[in-house]
This record gives sequence, structure tokens and C-alpha cells, in this order.
Amino acid sequence: GIPVIDLCSLSFENDPELAKKIAKEISVACRRVGFFYIINHGVTNDLQDRLYQQSVQFFKRPEEEKKQIRMELGGKAWRGWFPLGGELTSGVPDIKEGIYFGQELPPSDPRPLHGMNLLPSHPEGFAATVLEYISVMEDLGHTLMSLIALSLDLSKDFFKENFCRDPLCLFRIFHYPAHPDADLPNRWGVGEHTDYGLLTILKQDDIGGLQVKDLNNEWISAPPIEGSFVINIGDMLERMTAGLYRSTPHRVRNSSKKDRLSFPFFFDPGFDSRVFALPINPEISREIRRQDGAQRWDGESVHEVSGTYGEYLMKKVGKVFPDLAQDQLK
Repeated sequence: GIPVIDLCSLSFENDPELAKKIAKEISVACRRVGFFYIINHGVTNDLQDRLYQQSVQFFKRPEEEKKQIRMELGGKAWRGWFPLGGELTSGVPDIKEGIYFGQELPPSDPRPLHGMNLLPSHPEGFAATVLEYISVMEDLGHTLMSLIALSLDLSKDFFKENFCRDPLCLFRIFHYPAHPDADLPNRWGVGEHTDYGLLTILKQDDIGGLQVKDLNNEWISAPPIEGSFVINIGDMLERMTAGLYRSTPHRVRNSSKKDRLSFPFFFDPGFDSRVFALPINPEISREIRRQDGAQRWDGESVHEVSGTYGEYLMKKVGKVFPDLAQDQLK
């Protein structure tokens, strides 16, 4: 199964022995399944409840209103709303709609996937809640990466100093409606994929539907656990650890006959950060189970990635919205 790790309300920040204990639990989880839950993470229920309730209200708004912040208006910042079936996984439309957000930056930022958000005007307060949540998640991302650094026998600030001084933080809110095609063999809320960056912090609602591929290539459920976030490892952390930590395939099927919401936050290396293999202790590296491209869902090996994270990411995101990419990401 998927382990549950108690962050002890972040008290480990002043307790090195507790930090080592938690880091060891994370190390085991990252090697075995690449997924784990965290509890007692310090993110308030008030913020999470506001985000959930306002998101429910947003997706009930008329489509013409949602189109006022459609992704076609977001330019190279790659922000805004997309309709049901608008996003592709492996070329197949997903049974979901959603909104793309990121750090609120000046429109003059020259980097793709950076810039201003297209923020909803309704419901009232939703835009402020989204920006508050992004800020809180960015802090939690740095905290988790410090524990992952300790789990690899590195200094706790290793990732911040080498990859995440200016992390790329992307936030999505996805709405998986109850849908008559939801149980068809080749139709998914999101098809099999891995995440691109370092770490994903997922808030689930109480509906469920997330499935994870384990070491035996069997699909297991990652059901909602109240008060938790689901954490999973991305391609760049697998690349940096030479396969010691696994970027695990996962997918979503909403078979509940109810609407489902999910809130993935992606904590990634800086866009211009150069990707390199970490100085891992040889005693640790003996356990590496490296996958080549033939074993991956997309047929591509992350271990051949070089250059900057931005270069890797741009090759990937264009496949998700191919028509939009031709117009916006040239």
C-alpha cells in the first residue's frame, strides 16, 4: 500500500532527530512506490475548505462565464480555464475540465509558463484564496524537499541551493464530472502518466478515483484520507537520483456517479535550472532499480535528460494542448 507519514505539525524543524526519522520514512516510500500521504502538515482546514467550496461554485458557473478566463487568453503564461475534454493524455481527451494557475508574476516575465494568472471574478474571494493556497503550498514544497534532501544524506538546503532558489510552481484545479463514458475501458479522467518535475502535492476530495502503479506493475487505489495530502515523485527527481526514487505512473477514473474535484500543486526545479545527477552515497545507490524508456508509459527514458528543466518541460506540455501550444508557446 501507500504509506502515511506524520509531519508532526512541522515540529521536526527544531528537532534534528525527528527530522531524520521522518526522512527515513520518506526514503522508504520514495524507493518502493514513489507515493506517500502526509498528515499534520500545517495547512489549515480553513484555507482548504474555502478552496474546495469556492471551486465547487466556480465549476457550476455558466460556460460562457468560464470562457472569460479561457487558456487561449493566457498567452505564454499558460494559465486559465479549459473545457471538458480539452486536455489530452497520450493523445486521448481526459474526462475533466480545469483551471491552470501559477505564481503571480509580472506580464513582462519573458519565460514560458510564467506571468500573470487569469483569475476568476466569481465566486467572490476565489482569486485571493487561490493565490494564498499557492503561497502556502510553495512553502510546504520547500519543507518537503528539505526532508527529501535529508533522506538522500544531503544537506537539508541542497535542493533550494541547487535547483529551487526560484522554483516553478504550477497549480491546477480539476473537475471530473459524473460521466456516462467514465467506465469505458479506454476513457479516463486522466490516463496513465507521470509528473514532470520534483514533487506533486495533491489535495483530494472525498470521492476517490486515483490509482497508482506499484513495483509489480499492478494498479492500486490511493483513497482519500481525511486531513492528508498525497505526495508523489516527479520525473526530475527520478533523473536526479538515477532511478533510486521512482516517478510512478498514475491515473484517475471517476466511477462514483458524483462530481470529483482534485487540486494538484507541482513543485518543480527553476525553469533555467540545469538537471544533473545527485552525489548519492554509494551505499544507497546499490538499491537503484533504473527503468529504461521501454518500461515507461511514454517510451522515453528520463535518464537521458540533460540541459535545463525548462527545456524538458516545454517538450512535454505541448503534447497536452497541442493546438494551443502551436499558438502560444512558439
